[in-house]
Amino acid sequence: QVQLVESGGGLVQTGGSLRLSCAAASARTFPSINRYTMGWFRQTPGKEREFVAAINWIPSPPYYADSVKGRFTISRDNAKNTVYLQMSSLKPEDTAVYYCAYSSRTGPRTASEYDFWGQGAQVTVSS
Repeated sequence: QVQLVESGGGLVQTGGSLRLSCAAASARTFPSINRYTMGWFRQTPGKEREFVAAINWIPSPPYYADSVKGRFTISRDNAKNTVYLQMSSLKPEDTAVYYCAYSSRTGPRTASEYDFWGQGAQVTVSS
């Protein structure tokens, strides 16, 4: 089992920026953790979890939901077993609980394709 610990959520005004981090706390007991795709999803009350961005462990470009393309940037630091989501030009519709997730698959975009999940971080964008 891999424990994912998120940090960096909060309240920001429209147009502002936030960076989320997600560290694999049990990476020592999971030596292949850096061969996992790392992704971010978000969820608002009453709605399904929505794909935001992901980055494969193989050399390939990250991929994004159309709604965040050009505003959000995902990156990973394998030495720290950490994935980041830099969010810029935030809009009120970006308000959600953001979840990081790890998948053993390449190129996953749906929640069911991910194996491990963080606890969630609230991001609130005020208008």
